[in-house]
Amino acid sequence: MTQETSINPAKPGVNRWMQLVMGIVCMAMIANLQYGWTLFVNPIADKYHWSKAAIQVAFTIFILTETWLVPIEGWAVDKFGPRPVVLFGGLLCALGWVMNSFADTLTMLYIAAAISGIGAGAVYGTCVGSALKWFPDRRGLAAGLTAAGFGAGSAATIIPISMMIASKGYEQTFLYFGLGQGLIVMLLALMMVRPPAHVPGAIKKKTKVQQGNAEFTPSQIVRKPVFWVMYVMFVLVAAGGLMATAQMGPIAQDFKIDGVKFNVMGMILPALTFALAIDRVLNGLTRPFFGWVSDQIGREKTMFIAFAMESVGILALYYFGRDPIMFVILTGVVFFAWGEIYSLFPATAADTFGTKNAAGNAGLLYTAKGTASIFVPVSSMITAATGSWEAVFFVGCGLNAAAALMAWFVLKPMRSKFMTEAVTPVAPGSIDVAAARMAR
Repeated sequence: MTQETSINPAKPGVNRWMQLVMGIVCMAMIANLQYGWTLFVNPIADKYHWSKAAIQVAFTIFILTETWLVPIEGWAVDKFGPRPVVLFGGLLCALGWVMNSFADTLTMLYIAAAISGIGAGAVYGTCVGSALKWFPDRRGLAAGLTAAGFGAGSAATIIPISMMIASKGYEQTFLYFGLGQGLIVMLLALMMVRPPAHVPGAIKKKTKVQQGNAEFTPSQIVRKPVFWVMYVMFVLVAAGGLMATAQMGPIAQDFKIDGVKFNVMGMILPALTFALAIDRVLNGLTRPFFGWVSDQIGREKTMFIAFAMESVGILALYYFGRDPIMFVILTGVVFFAWGEIYSLFPATAADTFGTKNAAGNAGLLYTAKGTASIFVPVSSMITAATGSWEAVFFVGCGLNAAAALMAWFVLKPMRSKFMTEAVTPVAPGSIDVAAARMAR
């Protein structure tokens, strides 16, 4: 009996799909911590008269704590399973937004951002890592569906949040949405189980992409140049997307379209709210879509296509985004061509460095998002200094173009050679050295 069937003897395979769905729902519940943030920036600034650059430091702190602690949280998942880590994460996510509702100083706002960031990272790293382990045959799709929960999770609530901010104030919105989202995550955590250490060979052989046979730990992959190539590419693409995510409200205001109204099936919505709703859906759909594509045609080829599309989309948004309709369309393109990094890079890491430590390894690579977050307040300062978003848009365009070229001309040959030659690292003097070499 295989390890997967021993978990669910009656219906092998059902269990892993149930676990995937629960992970997707948990991701949806923490999505607003990042993607709903832009709706709160202007109301906070209006109330306390803090600069937007100072407020956006909270966003950077959130991203840093969400990403840079994921390797530790991933290690905990690999060692103890998903349940305790997600329980802990859900509690902190709720606490962070409750604190936001009472924050009357920048210091308290920053502390709340750090707490919610730690919680979001625990949930995110666990759910993505589990998906990579449950689905070695469909890693791109599984990671994409899981990440889609985070990318599109706020689509259903972005309009209610916007309306509640307008009617009840941003403070109550932080409070009630924070409590509700955290509670759902904690309830689902109780039903999560550890993925099997290995899956049946028949399932793994279904993959159409190259996968290495060696198993590496996080401490080992940081000594591999191929890891750092992926890391740099992740930073380049994430930087442009994070700037757009956090600054969409201020950009719409400066483009003088934030007051434009759209009639959507009888609902009168501001251009920004309408754009954000569409963007969340597309940012979610892109993750399983490009993840599935990468399962079929390869990771690097998919990266080249998506990153090139993002580069063109960012540039087009600057030149044509002052028209309300084009703003909605082009922000959709930008989000669609950006969100796939959260399925492509975890799948690529698991293919390259093995399944056993997939959560920890993917978490280490995910810290690149935190590194990229430093561009968010920097983009505000550049705009304040120049009086225009032009420099920010051109930088974002260039970063994505560079990543697209690196995917094809640097990562593809380097990763292929690495997986062909790599063997599982063994401690010096171990009697298993010969066995590890046989794994080639």
